[in-house]
Amino acid sequence: MNAFTFSVPQNITFGRGALGEVPGIVKKMKGTRAFIISGPHLKKAGLVDRVAEKLQAAGIDCGAFTETEGNPSTDTVEKAAAAFKEYGADLIIAFGGGSPMDVAKAVAVVGNYGGRITDYEGVGKVPGPVSPMLAIPTTAGTGSEVTAFSVITDHERDYKLTVGSTYLLPDAVVLDPELITTVPEKTAAYCGVDAMVHALESYISLAASPFSDMCALQALELLGKNIRTYVADRTNPEAAEGMLVGSLFAGIAFSHARLGNVHAMSHPVSAFFDVPHGLANAVILPEVTAFNETAAAEGKYYKIYERISLQPVPEEKFEPSMLAGELRELNTSLGIPDRLTAVGVKEEKIGEMARDAMKSGNIAVNPRTTTLEDVIALYKKLL
Repeated sequence: MNAFTFSVPQNITFGRGALGEVPGIVKKMKGTRAFIISGPHLKKAGLVDRVAEKLQAAGIDCGAFTETEGNPSTDTVEKAAAAFKEYGADLIIAFGGGSPMDVAKAVAVVGNYGGRITDYEGVGKVPGPVSPMLAIPTTAGTGSEVTAFSVITDHERDYKLTVGSTYLLPDAVVLDPELITTVPEKTAAYCGVDAMVHALESYISLAASPFSDMCALQALELLGKNIRTYVADRTNPEAAEGMLVGSLFAGIAFSHARLGNVHAMSHPVSAFFDVPHGLANAVILPEVTAFNETAAAEGKYYKIYERISLQPVPEEKFEPSMLAGELRELNTSLGIPDRLTAVGVKEEKIGEMARDAMKSGNIAVNPRTTTLEDVIALYKKLL
């Protein structure tokens, strides 16, 4: 058994209508001048104004930056950090999916310590505490509300950089399933499979522990039971609840056990071709699952399979190859393509993408030892 440590330091509030708790939570965090970081879709939908109005009614000043994009860039971080500093906020509210949360974490760093986010690339480069953060996810997928990482695209290098530090963990989290009932169908599918990848990869990671396994399995149980229903009908309250909490547990799991080849390979796909992160993960997942089946710890593939399959089989009749097949069927049922060419990936970039993938720390904890040649071969299979 691996040696391990764990902590879940955030205060997490879950429930339908939990958004109404935000002003009280901000006051407990001693915030008097909040700054919302979100995206244009939530602004257009009126949700950013809804949060701002709740805060202002409680006597809390509130500003906002709502220009985050999918696969947010270093330029966006600089714009958001400038707006944050100009407003003079004492608390950040990360409101949205993984992209606003990545930007919010990056702003919390450069807004306090200056420089560019590239100066903090890697793990342990953030010098100290950052601005207090409240995270409010509006998608069920990234788990960013409970992770210590910010992933930002550097277009100068066509590279997704990662900043990792426990200082980036949001101080508080509000999980309101009503916020994810209006998500578009494709977004729900991409984010839902992304959460499943978090749970699956952390569960079979070489850095897994009994604690991360417990969270990963509970995540797989909730996600596997609800993802098909949720994507088909996002207004289903029980399915939305299951997806949101499943994503939370998956985020906790991979915070403690890292991920694997799927994420290592998906980041270059997003950086080079601007493919949504969850979609890139989903397309890559079945092929990497097949690649890892000879190395995953005994019994783990079956435990994953029985939680996500619509027709589980007795363990004595299970073959590891059945898991990759089940994941392919899941993708098909959710309208997710099975080839990278379908999302715009070009063969001539495979070498560069593979070299970038090998820079990821996730390669080191993938259950099967992986070389540059292996990654190239996997990309070619996926074309």
